[in-house]
This record gives sequence, C-alpha cells and structure tokens, in this order.
Amino acid sequence: MRIILFTGKGGVGKTTIAAATALKAAHQGYKTLVLSTDPAHSLSDALNQPLGAEPTQITENLDGQELDVYYSMKKYWGNMRNLMLQVFRWQGVENILAEELSALPGMEEASAFLWLEKYYTENEYDLIIIDSAPTGETLTLLTLPQVTKWWVTKAFPFQRMAVKTLGSVIRNVTGAPVDYGFEELENMFDKLEKIQQIFSNPEICSIRLVANPERMVIQEAKRAYTYLQLYGYNVDAIIVNRILPESETDSTFSKYITSQKKYINDIEDSFQPLPILKVGHLGEEVFGLELLSKIGDRIYEETDPTEIMFNESPFSIEETKDAYCIKIKLPLVEEEEFSVKKLGDELVIQLRNQRKNLFLPKFANFYEMESYSYENPWLNVLFKKNKK
Repeated sequence: MRIILFTGKGGVGKTTIAAATALKAAHQGYKTLVLSTDPAHSLSDALNQPLGAEPTQITENLDGQELDVYYSMKKYWGNMRNLMLQVFRWQGVENILAEELSALPGMEEASAFLWLEKYYTENEYDLIIIDSAPTGETLTLLTLPQVTKWWVTKAFPFQRMAVKTLGSVIRNVTGAPVDYGFEELENMFDKLEKIQQIFSNPEICSIRLVANPERMVIQEAKRAYTYLQLYGYNVDAIIVNRILPESETDSTFSKYITSQKKYINDIEDSFQPLPILKVGHLGEEVFGLELLSKIGDRIYEETDPTEIMFNESPFSIEETKDAYCIKIKLPLVEEEEFSVKKLGDELVIQLRNQRKNLFLPKFANFYEMESYSYENPWLNVLFKKNKK
C-alpha cells in the first residue's frame, strides 16, 4: 500500500490536487481511497459528489470519505465517549454541551490515524490519498503519535496500574465504564504508534506540499518542509499550482505574472533537489471529474502518481573512534532559530514554536552530548562517552 498526504496553506488548491491525483491513480488501475481530514469538507465539492463518514464509491477504482469526529468516536471509542459524557453530566453540564465537550481536542486527528490503521491492516486499497487540513492542523495530525508516545512513556504506566486496580470497582459502583474506556485508550495508543511507524516509512508514505507562486504561501511551505523533516517524514515533491500563462496580455495580471516568475525561481532554489511539479491555471473553477482529470494529466503527464519521487532520510548516525554523530536534516533555518539539549534518553530539539523529543538509541545512555553544529541543511549532534 502507498499513502500520499497533501498539505499546504489554506486556499492553495490542495483539495483539488489531492482529488486529481487520486483520480489519475484510479484511471491507471490502482484501487484508491481519497480521504479528507479537513473539517471544512471541501472534497465533496471538488468531486461534485456527496461523501459520507464511510467510504463512498465515486467511480471505478476510486472511493471518497470525509471524516466525521462524532461518527468516529461512536465507532472507535464508545466507552471513552460514554465515560466523558457521564463525567460532564455529573458536573451539571447540559446534554448538548456535554456531547460537544466529549469531542476533545485531537480527536479529529486521532480519528484519521485510526481509520488509516484499519485500511492498512485490511489492505483493501492500493493507494490512500489524504486531503489534509491546512499546514498548521496537518502538523498537529502528524505530530500526534509522537506527542502521545512521549506522554505514554512518562506518565501512562502509573495510570494503567491504578485504573486496572480500581476501574472495575468504580464501574460497579457508579456505572461509569472507567476500565473499559481506559482499555480503548490503550488500544488507541498502540494503533497510533503503529501508524506513526507507517508514516515514517518512506517506502509507504510520502508527503507532497502544494503552493502557489506567492510570497506568504512560499514562506509557509518552507516552514512546513522544515518541520516535516524535523519529525522524520519524507517529502517527495512540491506542486506549484495556479500558474498563469506568460502569454497573458491583460495589464491587470502583468505585475502578478512578473512576480510569480520570481517566486517560482525562489521555490526552485529553496526546495532543490525536490521534484517541483507545475500546474498552469485552467482559467476556470475546478470541480467535477472531467476537470480534475485534466489537472491530474497536467501534474503527472505520463508518469505514475504513486511512485516515490524523492527519498532522502532526514536522520543518520555516524560512528567515529570514540564518539557518535547524529545528523538531522533541518533545511531552511538559521542556527539561532533552534536549541538542542539532552535530557536522559531524549534529545530535545526546539525549533521556533515546534519541539521534537527524539528518543535516542540505548547506547546513548553511556554518552554525553558534547556539542552541536549546523551546516545547512544538517544539524550535527556529537556524543562522546561519559568520562565517569
């Protein structure tokens, strides 16, 4: 199975590109699912067909699905949801508000991962295309398993022991399914860790950035690329969408056409050696299978949209005589923008407003962080043996 996730700043045409890629793959014979994790649910508008919380057939070899957090909670976390509802009601919260509060932050993202784990396990599809939310929400989605792993490692064992000891007693006295809800939570953590490993495997998962030739969009794409490398995800292409033709003679667009040439050059310089795919503006609003098919042909021409277009590991470990050097790819940053420190068996990298807790190999317990340096695009962290 292949998984391709499309992300980019809101309004760049990410949903259109994702749907066009899915349709192109389906036409080439791949059993494909295009899945929207964006609460705005514009995928059905792009396809010009209604979609539901379960996969809906669009055309031969192509299904579509728009995630619904409440439907997913009922499907995956019935006991957890009932537990939260009872707690809120005991606190005097009215039923409608309790229903809303039971959908905790992060549930939308967790729902996406649980659906993906299901599809990966069942192996019904050759390809899953993810039409994700705008960049910030996508980073929340992709970092959720890593944040969860850190939380579980630090706090979960003690909570597990307490709940398993007292949970059945509480359930018998109050009716609240504490222990059952906790079992679902444990199961969710296990699945999140599994799908994290899948997403980090470049042979399975690729991320494609969608951008327009505009300054603010490019800046956000650069930040997203850096953060995705920080968290170990393979970005295999950037797609520049809605490029106006240079033959456009209308003076209204002449300045824009001039500036977009400059910004396309910026993209080519900044993101090399990533493949850069360019999509000309169709001159009309794109929706429906016919126009999506045209977009797919313009992006990929005769190539296979499922192929891995670029694969370079963002991590490596190099051994010297008495030390190890961990290399982490962080493109498009300045050295003063990040800090690095070792806390126990973790390497903590703070990059602007993003933090990465990298669990080190076991041998690192016998090593101290000697220093770190940045040689664009690689962060080099040197570890030497403890002198004790």
